[in-house]
Amino acid sequence: MKFVRVSQAVAVLAVGTLALTACGSDNATGQATGGSSAAASGPSVSGTLTGTGSSAQAAAVDAWKQGFSQANSGVTVQYSPDGSGAGRKTFISGASQFAGSDAAMKPSELDAAKSVCGPNGAIDLPVYISPIAVTYNVPGVQDLKLTPDTIAKIFRGKITNWNDPAIAADNSGAKLPDLKITTVHRSDDSGTTENFTDYLSKAAPSVWTDKASQTWPSSLQGESAKGTSGVVKTVTSTPGAFAYADDSAVGGSLGKAQIKVGDSFVALSPEGAAKAVELSKPAEGRATNDLALNLERTPSDPSAYPIVLVSYHVVCTSYKDQATVDLVKAWENYVVSDAGQQAAASAAKSAPLSASLAAKAKTAIDSIKVKS
Repeated sequence: MKFVRVSQAVAVLAVGTLALTACGSDNATGQATGGSSAAASGPSVSGTLTGTGSSAQAAAVDAWKQGFSQANSGVTVQYSPDGSGAGRKTFISGASQFAGSDAAMKPSELDAAKSVCGPNGAIDLPVYISPIAVTYNVPGVQDLKLTPDTIAKIFRGKITNWNDPAIAADNSGAKLPDLKITTVHRSDDSGTTENFTDYLSKAAPSVWTDKASQTWPSSLQGESAKGTSGVVKTVTSTPGAFAYADDSAVGGSLGKAQIKVGDSFVALSPEGAAKAVELSKPAEGRATNDLALNLERTPSDPSAYPIVLVSYHVVCTSYKDQATVDLVKAWENYVVSDAGQQAAASAAKSAPLSASLAAKAKTAIDSIKVKS
């Protein structure tokens, strides 16, 4: 199977009204395959494109913006990494042309999007795959193995010290310190949180009795921090800290736990995340060209790393004019192209988007049209 790669990004806050001007046709730019150049065949587009959402995508969006603008000097892409929930709300309100989201749109959100996107509403395009690290700051501990139940018990406050017998049982011979565990979670609505709690609810259901949610359970204690960068900063400055975070943002000074899958402990890797996505199935009840996935959280394949997020770009199936259609299609076709994926991969640690999934995304992008 052929793979292309994606990654993640920092962004620029969108301000003012959106004036979109473009020239071009349905033969959008940014469709080069296999080449190192960001330039693509087809006419250039121009104008301002605004997105809001996932902070996990921040580095990827930066890389995509740079590559896309090299081929289309008249384009400005603005992206504000305010979190997945905020991104979807902004998109539904009509204040942005696309949303970055680490979770697919809910049925109620898809219905609400019809007010700005027309009767066929919006669709989810997978653009970025990333493993979620179970990360920790424990001096002297570099190789940590954890079962799903142990992870869940730590976050639920049932395991509170690093030398707890349950942690020791999975780490024979390791010197675990007598050190308090400080859990860290996201304070904002987060697709990363939704993916992580989805994993816990399916891999450790006897311990994690809450449903998957963008919002961390209010009944649980621990430190909270806004955004991926806030979580990583808190863990880095707190000996004994334990958290979940998009892998691209986790620095080399922090540890990353190996996760038990079947009878094996699996280290985090882009390839492992890609394997978990490959084993996943399309979400049920979605519209044609909506590529939301039902992620496989309990694989038996030891090459799969199941704590993974697929981050989407949410776009309308139709926009108000041809200029907007051309600009959105050009941007998204670049994002899922070989050139776009490779540019993003060089900017952050992302998992590969398979060629077949990229092809489905291109088909969905090419179906975007002007409102009738």
